[in-house]
Amino acid sequence: MRLGMVIDLYKCIGCRTCAVVCKQVNSQPPGTWWNRVFTPGSQHHQVAPRQTGRLKMSFLPVSCQMCDNPACERVCPVGATYTDEQGVVLVDLERCIGCRYCMSACPYGVRQFNWEDPKQAKEKAGYAKGYTYGYPFPQRDKKGRLVYTPNRPKGITEKCTFCVQYTSKGELPMCVQACPAGARHFGDLDDPNSTVGRLIRERETIRLLEELGTSPKVYYLSPNKPE
Repeated sequence: MRLGMVIDLYKCIGCRTCAVVCKQVNSQPPGTWWNRVFTPGSQHHQVAPRQTGRLKMSFLPVSCQMCDNPACERVCPVGATYTDEQGVVLVDLERCIGCRYCMSACPYGVRQFNWEDPKQAKEKAGYAKGYTYGYPFPQRDKKGRLVYTPNRPKGITEKCTFCVQYTSKGELPMCVQACPAGARHFGDLDDPNSTVGRLIRERETIRLLEELGTSPKVYYLSPNKPE
């Protein structure tokens, strides 16, 4: 099994619900965003499609690309970054030493460094005393590695985990659950009968910076209207 995601750029409306819900359920402190949505070009530099002559705007959500050949994992000096048995690139939060080599190696710029003490971050954000972001319990993998905790460790690097605290229990990542346009799909890339397998087979897809040999497991469907 290789878990992956397919994002339909034709359906994406740029609402950034995915970014906000990701921040909430993954206990990200102020200033940290594991999921971002970009607007290629700008309102002043849009391209008029030749077929209709109408201006067109599209959006590009970007988070960890869950590479099959992750540069971040190769440079980690302590083995904190690893790929689990389902192909998900994770960080052992107790092993990470915060050297930030992975941030330099990642060609997608999706790694974040946590500068904030979790208690101070919550107070700064105005959260009530005792409030915990999102999922309230720590999550460990089968080998006991800490892959999620609501109390963000200070001084480590972190990123999207495909919501391991949910997917390990058979649920979908929260960005997939929350997308109001149904633009996100998640499942086993090795299963041709899965939704993600079918979409990759039937639709035009791209992968970001595929020429670097990272083999991302996040696929994007064309922003053009399906035929």
